[in-house]
Amino acid sequence: MTGIEATWLGQRIARRRAATLHRFHYRSVAASMSESAAALARFVDAFGEDTVDLVGHSLGGVVILTALERAPLRPPGRAVLLGAPVQGSRAAHGLARWPGGRGILGRAIAEAVLDAPPRTRPFAREVGVIAGTAPYGLGRLVARLPAPNDGVVLVEETRLAGARDHIELPVNHFGLLFSRAVADQAAGFLDSGRFERGRQATGSRPAA
Repeated sequence: MTGIEATWLGQRIARRRAATLHRFHYRSVAASMSESAAALARFVDAFGEDTVDLVGHSLGGVVILTALERAPLRPPGRAVLLGAPVQGSRAAHGLARWPGGRGILGRAIAEAVLDAPPRTRPFAREVGVIAGTAPYGLGRLVARLPAPNDGVVLVEETRLAGARDHIELPVNHFGLLFSRAVADQAAGFLDSGRFERGRQATGSRPAA
């Protein structure tokens, strides 16, 4: 994916918050997670803004988290991770067992997902996590995924110690990018540091 697929999501969040949208591109196959996290830090630091909020889908969420773990990003803001496999990925491990599977997954996934480090340190930013629970996706072709999952990532794989809030929505992994409910929940968290509980949320639980 090139980042273009996240355009609708970003534009909806930006319109709701009267914010300026910038897309960060990284090379998930050729670059390591360390390289992508460092590039994100440089990207954020280059803005002359008082606040920069971050939203990342899937591996993009892991890039954000890795950057936050390494150093506080300037300027300050909040972050939302969508379907991010921060605790590893059963689907990725399943594909890695196929001939050539690790090459398909790329360096970043090998470093930060297949060999996921413990995620226990505090973050300088408030982090919110949105997980999908509609179990329809390509991950089911390479691994047995226990419920609840979004077809690629298990809900438990999105759990993050130190997160400010965590919510589950009835969408699949790719659908996280095109769901109005997801966009509105992400915007709400960026505004307040909490997700907006209501009819759209299922199985949601606030972090301690």
